[in-house]
Amino acid sequence: MASPTTAVRRIRRQAGEAVFLRVAGPDGARNRERIHSTPGPRWFAPDRPVRRVHGDASMFVGGLAALLLQSLHPVAMAAVAAHSGYRGDPWGRLHRTSTFLAVTTFGTSADAEAAVARVRAVHARVRGRTADGVPYRADDPELLGWVHVAEADCFLRAHQRYGRQPLDPAGCDAYLADTARVARALGADRPPRDVRELAVRMAGYRPALRPTDASRDTARFLLTDPPLPGAARLPYALLAAAAVDLLPGWARTAVTAGSGAAAERMPGVAARAGGHAVTRAIRWALPPAPGRAGQDPAGQDSSSG
Repeated sequence: MASPTTAVRRIRRQAGEAVFLRVAGPDGARNRERIHSTPGPRWFAPDRPVRRVHGDASMFVGGLAALLLQSLHPVAMAAVAAHSGYRGDPWGRLHRTSTFLAVTTFGTSADAEAAVARVRAVHARVRGRTADGVPYRADDPELLGWVHVAEADCFLRAHQRYGRQPLDPAGCDAYLADTARVARALGADRPPRDVRELAVRMAGYRPALRPTDASRDTARFLLTDPPLPGAARLPYALLAAAAVDLLPGWARTAVTAGSGAAAERMPGVAARAGGHAVTRAIRWALPPAPGRAGQDPAGQDSSSG
């Protein structure tokens, strides 16, 4: 009979593998080894705040919150609904997004530049019109700016609430300066470099943000009908409630109204308790990444960022 310690280790390993497979996909382990262990200069040094934020389990809450917030831009949401395939292949989209974040945050400079080039090539081909006839293109710097602002805001909010090591004010500014580098490479318009600029940019986008049929459909898909097995539904419900609670009040109302989601009715204190529980569980289950990222063969930091 296995000892209690052995049983706990097995449960931890199995849970970590299941979570990692969902987020990173079948090639995740191979990609992770390449991203973290390939020698060479990086965009960001090991002590940069972007590594602390993007390597923390709080990203599970921040990522879901960002998707909900991004959906409130009608033009951006029309492009996502028409071209991203998030309904037909939601896990594939998550795998691609998580890999891009990992490569640009932890990978070599050459791999980060190649990842950005691939995304820009895809964006260059995406064109269309909203249901109201408004033309859009995915490489529009203003739309890219919105996508980045929503992500940066939600990732940072989530880290400050659920991260293992929240940042001090200078660290928050430095995180935004780090992420602005990636956003500029993608073609985003004026990505914020500190907390003050982030607030200004968010206020600038606010008049354009509103719920639409497409955003409501997205909220229902993400909050009430996610493509998950039964065993994962409760942890995901806690994650979803924490993500909704993370949003500004106006956005929280806009994304949940009429969705029927439990997150719409859950008190903030309960949502935060659930968020802490699920992020701690994810942090416990997931194994640490390989430790050689950003170091040359002699063990010295060789990051370029």
